[in-house]
Amino acid sequence: MFEFLQHLDSLHQGFWYIALGASLFFLFQTVFTFIGGHHGGDFSTDFDGNLHHDTPFQLFSLRNLINFLLGFGWGGVAFYDSIGSKTLLIIISILIGIGFVVLFFFLIIQILKLTEDNTFKAENLIGKVGEVYLTIPAKMGGKGKIQISLNGTNHELQAMTEAEENIPSSHSVRVIYIYDETLVVAKI
Repeated sequence: MFEFLQHLDSLHQGFWYIALGASLFFLFQTVFTFIGGHHGGDFSTDFDGNLHHDTPFQLFSLRNLINFLLGFGWGGVAFYDSIGSKTLLIIISILIGIGFVVLFFFLIIQILKLTEDNTFKAENLIGKVGEVYLTIPAKMGGKGKIQISLNGTNHELQAMTEAEENIPSSHSVRVIYIYDETLVVAKI
């Protein structure tokens, strides 16, 4: 299968071995990333990094090493016959490897920007306006229901009021605070 490598000079063989080995390892990393494999530290994906630190990018990681070797190896293979100077070829291959690391870092940053925490937290409703769905009894005398939107999702939640009068259906209310997992609202 790899007989063609036997007739190449040592630098060209080196580029091929690096390119093929890095490609194989990159393939394993990619497969384990998508199937969620946690098969030891060598295949760690670490997509849950916190971008709010001063240094979100770990320069010396296994993933970056593989990305560098991928660019370095395939860059060397691709330009081996085009560039006569072996020193220049190695320098260009190094730059391509660094470019792969930078490109991968940029892609991960963009992917992490797409993630959004849509977990429902009642605390996020304080100050928001909703509409009464079932009449809310006065003076915290019982529970009614309101419909309220948070992050583009409508929720139907139990609500109470401290007001002196019942708040009938279809009236707008503002969430004031949360009492015992029930929204306390005031008529607007």
